[in-house]
Amino acid sequence: MSSIPLLWVSVLVPLASAVITVFLGDRKRIAGVINSLALFASALSLLAAYILHGSSKPWLDPISFTVDGLGTFGMLLDAPSFLVAFSIAVTTALIALYSMPYMEHRFEEMRHEGLQPPGWRSYYFLYTLFSLAMIGTVLSTNIIEFYVFLELTLIPSFLLIAFYGYGDRIRIAIMYLLWTHIGALLFLIGALTVGFQKGFDFIDATGSYRLGVGESIPLAVYAFWLMVVGLAVKLAVLGVHMWLPYAHAEAPTPISALLSPNLIGLGGAMIFKIVYVLFPKTFEASGPVLAVWALATIIYGGLMALSQTDFKRLLAYSSISQMGYLLLGLSTATVYGVAGVFLHYMVHAFGKAVLFGVAGVLIATYHGLRDITKMGGLAEKMPYTASIALLGFMHITGIPPTAGIWSEYLIVRGAVERTLQMGSAWYIGTALALLVGIGLSTAYSFLTMRRIFYGPLRVSEAHEAGKQLIVPLAVLAAMGVFSFLLASPLIDPLVTQLSQVIRS
Repeated sequence: MSSIPLLWVSVLVPLASAVITVFLGDRKRIAGVINSLALFASALSLLAAYILHGSSKPWLDPISFTVDGLGTFGMLLDAPSFLVAFSIAVTTALIALYSMPYMEHRFEEMRHEGLQPPGWRSYYFLYTLFSLAMIGTVLSTNIIEFYVFLELTLIPSFLLIAFYGYGDRIRIAIMYLLWTHIGALLFLIGALTVGFQKGFDFIDATGSYRLGVGESIPLAVYAFWLMVVGLAVKLAVLGVHMWLPYAHAEAPTPISALLSPNLIGLGGAMIFKIVYVLFPKTFEASGPVLAVWALATIIYGGLMALSQTDFKRLLAYSSISQMGYLLLGLSTATVYGVAGVFLHYMVHAFGKAVLFGVAGVLIATYHGLRDITKMGGLAEKMPYTASIALLGFMHITGIPPTAGIWSEYLIVRGAVERTLQMGSAWYIGTALALLVGIGLSTAYSFLTMRRIFYGPLRVSEAHEAGKQLIVPLAVLAAMGVFSFLLASPLIDPLVTQLSQVIRS
């Protein structure tokens, strides 16, 4: 089994399905099922690779390509990479099914507006390219390979917003393109500074991380911060977040469910896999700055979410706040803090996809309804939707029985461990900021739940959505509950493998 290229399969099978979609015409059901099955096959391939190889130690796919001057393009799976890639594959597979009824509503809506958007084959072709590119980024072993996959996520997502989005979608798509491309270029400049002197591989031929190879180069600190800020743009933390509320709010809802957190969370995952690996000492020294940045992001995102009346914009600001937790875990440079980052990626992938999906259910069922002040009392008429939404909010606030409790515990544990080393002022300040941030997350989550689903009914002819919209979201919500029960099998390999990378 070690000779089977399971990691390349996880990318190439969806690529094949995307190409096949081009020749299917606009047959919605066939296109949706083929692309969903291809992404499920990707998830199964990743799961098989993890069970057989990656849960015990990092595993290099047997196929790799060496390019003169650029290094080796290969794929590696370890416990952190598995949680990210598997989350992407499962979420995209289920949202591909959800897209069939939702985008049918969106196409009809656009036709009523006098628009003629590209049809089903264009949608699923771009959707699946976007999905497989995200998987490829986290499995990459080479900076240039990672950058190619990262840019491949940008073009399809830009076109999906431009073709099928809401409001001033062309302007917003261009803003999204410019911001995220600038972030990628900043990262590339820093990465080239390292690559031309030390090589572009951040994983060596044995599957080990090349720890500290960037520390000794001239201008190392400048390269470090260029890479951090570039990926922070993708992560959408405070100060470089401006594109996210617009893109997430106005993207077609299935794409919103992938942008947050699948795409933006990749920034956090790769800050560790590339930037920490290349600059561990510089990273640890920069921990206090990153921690302040993270805590400010958590609180800012929470305050902004609390003030929103548009459900999708609320979820967008919630994502900014949640990305602050990822940055906080990274800033600790501790085994448990970073383990919490990767587990929280998975938790947020399932939980936020559920919540954006619920927003889409309301939009499709009630003719574009997004204003929370016009909702209320829907739990009685939409009990399944309300139950799924509750689980989604429980995911992002860390309430059992969702795995959010474990990821939040790990991140807070890492923060406590680091601040105990930094002195009482840091310890007290971090504790107070976390109390505020966690309080805000709980407040906006359950106030929103109450405003939408409880109180007097404000929507005429309220009724439950169709099962085609509900079932994929229910499965995603159940994945988070199942992950809660599998805490030890998920966390133990993470801690074991990260302890071999992170400096004690």
